[in-house]
Parts: sequence; C-alpha cells; structure tokens
Amino acid sequence: LKLGDDPVTAADLAVDSALRTTLPRDDEGWLSEETADDGARLEANRVWIVDPLDGTREFVEGIPEWCVSIGYVVDGRPVAGGILAPSRGLRITGAVGHGVDVVGGEPVRPSDGLPGALVLASRSEVKRGEWDPVFRTPVAVRNMGSVALKLAMVGAGMADATWTLVPKHEWDVAGGAAIVHAAGGVTVYPDGNPVSFNQANPKLPGFVATRPELIGDVLKLIQNLH
Repeated sequence: LKLGDDPVTAADLAVDSALRTTLPRDDEGWLSEETADDGARLEANRVWIVDPLDGTREFVEGIPEWCVSIGYVVDGRPVAGGILAPSRGLRITGAVGHGVDVVGGEPVRPSDGLPGALVLASRSEVKRGEWDPVFRTPVAVRNMGSVALKLAMVGAGMADATWTLVPKHEWDVAGGAAIVHAAGGVTVYPDGNPVSFNQANPKLPGFVATRPELIGDVLKLIQNLH
C-alpha cells in the first residue's frame, strides 16, 4: 500500500520499468505514477506521461477495468496516446492528425444530445454517492474503474462523455486525453478552461471529455449539479 492506502503491485513496477527503458529518448521527459519525479521533465518540450497500470484496485480484485496508459505530450498538449486493457482484449491508440485505431471494441451510436447520451462514471465516485444527482438527469450512466480506460472509450466512440469532479494526476488522464483529441473531441477542466499538461504540480482539478457538439450541454449539466 502506498500513501493514502492505494495499492501497488509487482505488475505496476514491472510495466513502469519496461516503458521507462523503452520509450523516452535523450531529449524527452518522463512522468509516471511509479517513478519518483525529479522535475527534469519541466525542461523538455516533449514528455511521456504514463500510468503503468491505471485501475490497480480493480486489477487486484480481478475486475476487468484496468489498463496500461501511455500519453505523449508536446508543449503541454497531448498529441498521441494508447491504452491496453488486456483483460478486455481492448487496445485503443490515437494521434492528432491520424485518428484513432481500435482493436477489440465496437463504437456505439452517438447521441444527438444529452438525453440518452452514454456517460462513463467512476466506480468509486458512484459508491460514494457523488453521482446520485446525475442519475436524476436524462443521461445514461455506466460506472467502471480506470479513468484512462473511460477517456479512451470516449475517444473511440464507445461512449459519449466522461467526467470527474475530483482531482486527478496527469498520468491518470494524459493517454486517454490524447485519444480524445485524436478523435476530434474536447477535454477541459470542470470550469470549462483548457487543460495543459507537464505542469510543475501534476495534479488536475477534475477533468471533462466529450464530443465537441456536447461540451456546452455537459458543462451546463455539471454546473447545475451544485
């Protein structure tokens, strides 16, 4: 257990080591949940931001809602990313200007508006009751683990939107955010401001991702929840 009683496994550390020795070149920075951050990345224009195993608690409990998440950020903007969810047979990769590639998943019919839109919610947030007000709105909610997986599924067209109103680290969302951007989607903070990555403090005050045509309605719904 890490600080805050978050679990860490041999798999987290092994994947971190494999990615760290494979991905970054000499002029590229590195930010990972399982590597001590020495701040050197702040001097780099291009940075790998990874979560070796997003959804460790689900992994430990045998729930197939975890993934390896890799994001590549240029000048603070996520431009390429990939997630691999082995237990679901799902791989989603994408890069801005090149689109999204999905292996093992099928897109859903996109909603014309919020009524009937499929929104992916955090399993732990639902358990804490934080999504109770959303259940009284006309959206369809599916709860699951791994914020990276939820974001990637939105980018892949397997859901219409996802959001979290609690702080997340950059490694939680960078890979999925890149996939959303590759699909032409939108990622913002809950107040609607754009997100910038590779910050000195890599903690973000929540996160929202959806299709461009839904972002106004999604933000309005979020604001009306309080």
